[in-house]
Amino acid sequence: MAETEGALRTLAHNVRAARTRAGLSLDELGRRAKVSKGALVALEKAQGNPNFATLVRLADTLGVSVSALMEGNPEQRVRVVSADAVMPLWKGERGSEARLMLTTGGTAATEVWRWTLEPGEEYPSHPHQAGVTETISVTRGEMVLVVDGAEFPVAAGQTAAFDADATHTYRGAGAETCHLIMTVHLPPGPA
Repeated sequence: MAETEGALRTLAHNVRAARTRAGLSLDELGRRAKVSKGALVALEKAQGNPNFATLVRLADTLGVSVSALMEGNPEQRVRVVSADAVMPLWKGERGSEARLMLTTGGTAATEVWRWTLEPGEEYPSHPHQAGVTETISVTRGEMVLVVDGAEFPVAAGQTAAFDADATHTYRGAGAETCHLIMTVHLPPGPA
């Protein structure tokens, strides 16, 4: 429980700091990110439980990565992160999940995600800010990537890349769990 409270305090601090750097009021951030002012007030007080989609909208609006909102300052030159040490940010009804493993530093950060998709289960994503690209590398199983309504099968050993400023969906396909590594490449901007 203390781990969750600590994560909420870190998230609250990082959202407030990013909002202040961006020069946005709670009202303006809420309007741009499509998040209620009440939810933002609660979030900045380390209360509530924001979902994955809310975190993505806030990060996109603030021009930072999702992990920049969730992580403290890196204390070591090399970070090694174990998948079981990172809580899933999304869990599907059939057992699919997405874990944000880490984000590289710098002005053009890259998020590294580990996903599993059960056959037939999907995650629909809203368009990201202009300049964001995603790369999906399937390591086991198969999936269908849907971008602007067009379907692209991606199987083990294949990698797909696309501009993520369009509506996109990740869907498990085939008979077994799909395992993939996703990288989200953020455009240069404030860290």
